[in-house]
Amino acid sequence: MKILIELIILLPLAGAVANLLAGRQLPRRWSETMACAAVWGSCAATIAAAAAYSSPLTVNVATWLMDFDLVAPMTLRLDPISLSLVLMVTFVCGLIHLYSVPYMAREPGHVRYFALLNLFVAAMLLLLLAENLPLLYMGWEGVGFCSYGLIGYWYRDERNATAARKAFIVTRIGDVGLGVAIIWLYELFSTTSITVINDSAFLMPLMVITPIGLLLLVGAMGKSAQLPLMVWLPDAMAGPTPVSAMIHAATMVTAGVYLLMRLFPLVSLSPQVMGAIAVTGALSAFYGASCAVAQRDLKRVLAYSTISQIGFMMLGVGAGAVVAATFHLIVHAFFKALLFLAAGCVITAMHHEQDIYRMGGLSRSLPSVHRLFLAGGLCLAGFPFSGGFFSKDAILGAVWERGGGLYPCLYLLGLATAFLTAYYTFRMIFLVFGGHGPVPHPLHRLMIIPLVPLALLGLAGGLLNLPHYLGEGLIGGFLASGGVRVEHASASTELLLQGVAAVTAIAGILLAWRRYSGENRTVRIAEAEQPAMGLSAFLLGGWYVDRLYAFLFVRPFVRLSAFLWQRVDAGMIDDSLDRMAEWLGRGGVQLGRWSSGRVSLYLIFLAMAAAILMGWLAMAGAGGG
Repeated sequence: MKILIELIILLPLAGAVANLLAGRQLPRRWSETMACAAVWGSCAATIAAAAAYSSPLTVNVATWLMDFDLVAPMTLRLDPISLSLVLMVTFVCGLIHLYSVPYMAREPGHVRYFALLNLFVAAMLLLLLAENLPLLYMGWEGVGFCSYGLIGYWYRDERNATAARKAFIVTRIGDVGLGVAIIWLYELFSTTSITVINDSAFLMPLMVITPIGLLLLVGAMGKSAQLPLMVWLPDAMAGPTPVSAMIHAATMVTAGVYLLMRLFPLVSLSPQVMGAIAVTGALSAFYGASCAVAQRDLKRVLAYSTISQIGFMMLGVGAGAVVAATFHLIVHAFFKALLFLAAGCVITAMHHEQDIYRMGGLSRSLPSVHRLFLAGGLCLAGFPFSGGFFSKDAILGAVWERGGGLYPCLYLLGLATAFLTAYYTFRMIFLVFGGHGPVPHPLHRLMIIPLVPLALLGLAGGLLNLPHYLGEGLIGGFLASGGVRVEHASASTELLLQGVAAVTAIAGILLAWRRYSGENRTVRIAEAEQPAMGLSAFLLGGWYVDRLYAFLFVRPFVRLSAFLWQRVDAGMIDDSLDRMAEWLGRGGVQLGRWSSGRVSLYLIFLAMAAAILMGWLAMAGAGGG
């Protein structure tokens, strides 16, 4: 079992190293095969570990950090929550690797691309399996570094390089919060073990748990693109589409939610922290959905959708529903990877056009992509009996059951977000696949095949954790074996809430059909030719949060930097040194004029100096006498 757990991380890491060292000397197909085999080998090791799993297992790999009282070994822990997510990550990332082969076939730099892709998977797996906080932080920073390299893969375009830097800098803000929390936790518990910290958390006073929990939330905000640190994710669409699928579905943005779920026994002790997590999730979900309603870029619609869906997961954690949040995280990975990869097919077929108002007619010219995209859209919209319907309803049901004064309001906000989600999803589908459009480019079969299992898993994802009145949920029962608390609403309440969710989703779909199908579609396309104004411009610009941050932080920083550079550095320091050098130079020139090279003149000056010296000595002697 130990070797299997180690192989889960070592295989993609070995694939990355091998590609970096030997990829340029190997044929392209060998490099691609090596990268894909590494991830699928990790998936096979995970399946074997799952088959042999019986109880939580901790594996000591090596000694890493050891300094006086600080001990942070390379220790991995396989338990229900980490095993569930590792299975999802390796499988989804394996399909994305296969998809990348034809998608990136004409791109140079394939060695860099596949090495970073393998390293991305290894870092995420390390984050999931880490038993102590420094090792988790190592994986945390690893996914941040890989996302920077992959978002800016086409770095020769300044916009792509800027998007990569923006993602790196904004997520670093959250990383500072997590780093401070890790140090604080070590000072309190004298250990970095996540298991020990969770088991001993009840011993700490609430006044200490609350600020630590808020620091952990700041870390999750940055990595999972939640308010107010969500501005990097829409711009992260600058990278290749398979990279977008990995970031949004299986790796980076889920890391923040996983952090809070992993340390849930700690953060759940503070009602203030739980409320802050829930509010952050609900507001982020509504923000992402409202912005997606107005987007024109296909990938940006899906990017804002990810912010919204991650918000639902955060809302579930804040409501104490770790099982529901995990359920939605896994199902979301299936249908969001499906939507991004299908969007990559659409963009490739449309000669790299990404404006949904310039598309159309693909339901006839690309019927297989249309059916697969529709499957993902049904899941995202929460259409009844799809995987997304059951997972999203589980979160909303948990929020409703929490009661009190706050959570019913968050439930209503979540319900409004679900309506917007159904609306913008089918707005996108009607614009891309309805009507008429240009003739698409043919697609490679390997770009279609990986989408099929994702569509099946997305649509049938509800079977992974059926409502309690239909039987014991698979995910719920599995997580309960690892100590996660599972709560159920009554059958009547659950049926009522599901009915409300179903009506909400269908209403959103019908509104999108009314506005964007048939002749109305033509009208909306004509309206889109006019510049966006008012509310549309506000939503298209992401609530102008980038402008706000530019006004509050970027411009003052730029002006301060310009002042320090031009006035202080150049105007004072450099100018004073330049003037001193100028004065010394002039003095040297004046002294240099005394040097003519004529010996007779030197003898005259020497005699004059001797006479002056003798006169001064004589005057001094007379005065002393």
